[in-house]
Amino acid sequence: MRSFDFAPLYRSTVGFDQIADMMDRVLTNDHAQNSYPPYNIEKTDEDAYRISIAVAGFSDQDLSVEVREKALIVSGRKADEDSQRSYLHRGIATRAFERRFHLADHVVVTGASHADGMLHIDLQREVPEALKPRQIEISGGTRSIGKDVVDAKSVN
Repeated sequence: MRSFDFAPLYRSTVGFDQIADMMDRVLTNDHAQNSYPPYNIEKTDEDAYRISIAVAGFSDQDLSVEVREKALIVSGRKADEDSQRSYLHRGIATRAFERRFHLADHVVVTGASHADGMLHIDLQREVPEALKPRQIEISGGTRSIGKDVVDAKSVN
């Protein structure tokens, strides 16, 4: 795959570096990224979303949810277990992980819950009033003429 150099874009634009960063992330090779733990992203309402991450074997104390620089960072680190346990088969992965989700503008995390081996993170898009579309009232087409203004037709 080709790699693109966005340095000229950074030199000639001001304030658009987040677009170039996003293009950099998209064009990087994502095949090497780990798929653990599995997750779902669902749209629960017009401006509401939920990220559900399968975290079987992790307790609330083992998980961390943090928002930093327009990114949601979910990480898990299992506390050291008893070394006296002897497994015949160990199929439940409880290895440490870190999963990053880049948040769009005006998307905020409203809460997180952990139940039945699933970590649910609720997100809401809160568009400021200044950016919402608004209807402009159209006034009538006739204008009233003041008393001190002389109409041009009456003078001629």
